[in-house]
Amino acid sequence: MTGRIITVAQQKGGSGKTTVTVNLATALLAQGKSVALLDTDPQGSLGKWFMKRVETHGDDPNLRFSTATAWGINYELRSLSAQVDFVIVDTPPKADSDLRPALRAADLVLVPLSASHVDIWATQDVLDLADRASKRACIVMNRTRAGTRLGAEVLEAVAELEADVLKTSLGNRILFAESLGKGLGAIESKKTSAAANEVRSLAEEVAHIL
Repeated sequence: MTGRIITVAQQKGGSGKTTVTVNLATALLAQGKSVALLDTDPQGSLGKWFMKRVETHGDDPNLRFSTATAWGINYELRSLSAQVDFVIVDTPPKADSDLRPALRAADLVLVPLSASHVDIWATQDVLDLADRASKRACIVMNRTRAGTRLGAEVLEAVAELEADVLKTSLGNRILFAESLGKGLGAIESKKTSAAANEVRSLAEEVAHIL
């Protein structure tokens, strides 16, 4: 088995990297896939989510978790990708040497972008690093607000980045935050919700790319 490696990266903190990681992982689990999570962010939000999940819901044989600093990323990825269908890497909120190993190993780079101009300014560095590593990077619009002036302005600015943008976006929905706090993904909290539908679409679109 050689699992596909997805690196979730964004220079700006608070862009939704952990939200995208968790919800993509749980959507893949719902499809019967095995998933490993690798947390390289010192803040450890993904690890806290995983421990809450284990404490509340028990172990899942199809979900693995590991951590690594920059020097250990390649080793962990080789080990994990030999055991699961997908490895998803949550990275630190900065575009430097700590991020490069996870980019070089990726089959796909996902760049969450919240509906703000500040996020757009921070995105170009990550896209440039992915390009230098010859990796495909796709923007995932996160916390979108349909029908607002800001939302329209952000979409116009994103188009100017000349980057791939996934058709699927994640809305600004309370369910995403509530689910994280329970150690779950939105698709597990409420299967029939708009958030769950967005997550399913995201997983399908990513799987199609890979």
